[in-house]
Amino acid sequence: MTRMQDLAQFELPVGFRGRGAVLVQLWWIVQATFFRCSPQFAYRFRAWLLRLFGARVGRGTVIRPTVRITYPWKVSIGDHVWIGDDAELYSLGEIEIGAHVVVSQRSYLCAADHDYAREDFCIRAKKIVIEEQAWVAADVFVAPGVRIGKGAVIGARSSVFKDMPESMVCVGSPCQPVRPRVMEG
Repeated sequence: MTRMQDLAQFELPVGFRGRGAVLVQLWWIVQATFFRCSPQFAYRFRAWLLRLFGARVGRGTVIRPTVRITYPWKVSIGDHVWIGDDAELYSLGEIEIGAHVVVSQRSYLCAADHDYAREDFCIRAKKIVIEEQAWVAADVFVAPGVRIGKGAVIGARSSVFKDMPESMVCVGSPCQPVRPRVMEG
């Protein structure tokens, strides 16, 4: 019988986490305590904690205390970004979020995967980019390596496996552009 994957062969690439094991563990402790237990309105405090651990965080961000970020040093967040409750930035690879972006509650940005065609099941970091003025609505999954265009709207519960164009409303699983985003006034 052919083995599809042999996890005994798996090796985390040298430097994959981007920081040493002690700093990774320290971040996870800080995130589980000071970050998560901070008052709802303590947006600047949470931004400060993220910056302390190497994230680039712009002005006027609204990052809820229940947001989870795996490695903040691999995250860049622009000015006036909102990240909702229980959103997950699984930043094994880089995640870049432009200015005036909304990542709504329970959305999951997954910046890495495994090569299922290899027996060693190697892990691969793949950067996610969400360009300025985009809205990732509630409970959206964004796959590794995806770029969401400027001003795009990704509908609730969509699963995004490929790049989405700018200024389009996109929905579904798999997510597809369905119509232009038209602004009133």
